[in-house]
Amino acid sequence: MRTTAAGSAAGLTPTRTSVLLTVVRQGPIRLSELADIESLNPTMLSRAISNLVEADLLARVNDDGDRRAAWVQATARGKSLAERMRRERTDALNQALQRLSDDELGLVEQALPALEDLAELLKDRHPGMPKDRRP
Repeated sequence: MRTTAAGSAAGLTPTRTSVLLTVVRQGPIRLSELADIESLNPTMLSRAISNLVEADLLARVNDDGDRRAAWVQATARGKSLAERMRRERTDALNQALQRLSDDELGLVEQALPALEDLAELLKDRHPGMPKDRRP
């Protein structure tokens, strides 16, 4: 995932950007579940999480019911940054769409059902995850 101007200004790599956006979207999440979603090995995920915690974008949360389980959640600063990055991406997409001809816009519109199907297939990459918790 490419970083945005806001993400770059915050020093985020593509991996850290993806982890942050996933945590913001999913809410508090176990590290093991996050590793599965992001397809990261524990060492890589630990490094990304440590950096995001140090930047006050994520916070570690203890599981009172299971001391072995580790969770993370987005901080207010992390949520704010994620929203800025989403706005930047939306603005970039809108600007690009404005440059298309009517015929090209029609083709994009015709492709939307196939793209929606593709997004559903990608969600199925995480069959063990409840549908309401999938990316």
